[in-house]
Amino acid sequence: MSYSAGLNKTTRPQCVFLNNTSQAFSTEGCKTQWEYGQHQVICSCDHLTYFGILMVSSSLSSTDQQILSRITDFGCGISLFCLVVTVFIFYTRRKIKVDDSKKIHINLAIALILLNLHFLTSEMVAESSSSGLCVYMALALHYSLLATFCWMGLEGFHLYLLIIKVFNIYINRYMLKISMVGWGVPAVIVLLLLSINTEFYGRYTFVDSSNSTSSTICYITNKNVKWVTTVGVFGLIFLFVIVVFLLTVRNMMPNCCQKKFRQKNRSGLKQNVCTVLVLITLLGITWGIIFFSFGQLTTPGLYVFCILNSLQGFFIFLYFVFSLRKTKDIPTSSSEKPTTTKSLDILK
Repeated sequence: MSYSAGLNKTTRPQCVFLNNTSQAFSTEGCKTQWEYGQHQVICSCDHLTYFGILMVSSSLSSTDQQILSRITDFGCGISLFCLVVTVFIFYTRRKIKVDDSKKIHINLAIALILLNLHFLTSEMVAESSSSGLCVYMALALHYSLLATFCWMGLEGFHLYLLIIKVFNIYINRYMLKISMVGWGVPAVIVLLLLSINTEFYGRYTFVDSSNSTSSTICYITNKNVKWVTTVGVFGLIFLFVIVVFLLTVRNMMPNCCQKKFRQKNRSGLKQNVCTVLVLITLLGITWGIIFFSFGQLTTPGLYVFCILNSLQGFFIFLYFVFSLRKTKDIPTSSSEKPTTTKSLDILK
């Protein structure tokens, strides 16, 4: 930003943005880079409008911001449609409804439906005059994001019981208990924030790195709260699922090497590769890319983050479609009670 007005050491420029919630100018998230004698002020603001805003803020050019927004809207739209179809498939197929693994997958799909639905409509609601509706949208968006994180963590927990723990584990009312965690923990966090301060939710305004364009969504208005309840929560879950993922891959490696060495058959290797890709999708490991989006990697990292995560629902849909062919030939008996065994049944 260039200027022609004279400034002295006592009158310094300051970068601000218009906070629609308080209807006042605020310096939160903006840094002013200027020294006496310069005729240019650089404003570095961490306000942004793309899928990554749900977890972390960064300063991008207006061009990158527009491209990321379009990629995200397109990917979320595809995922939303595919996830709805996935839920429909689940509830119309008797054979897959009895499997606890599939039940966990479908709960993750429902959480992603809520996340994509509220995210795609958040900016439109923010442009309306109803502050109450925006608070609801911000609350629902935060809740669905946390629910998505929790169900990805529960995917890891279920995989841990199946592959790593012990044989034939039986937990009384297993699905009821993990459902209380998957849907209840996010509700507790959101209600706790509301009890502390209702102004944590509302219109959140951000601008690009050039300070030329701005956008508003309904989300968490406090930067510290956003970091703790999104990045912090996901960080803990990500550490858990990455450990489970690595243990599972290590468990698969001996079989892979054995088949490749003795039978010279690549089908086993191909199946293991597909298994790893499915696990990456179900465990939400691609969300961890955000931790590596810094410095020179910020822009390319956010591109990869937005593309992969906005299409997560589409990848889950593909997994369900391919898994249907396996369940067609598997006989099921209503008298048999499914048990948790040490196998890769989670991916069948």
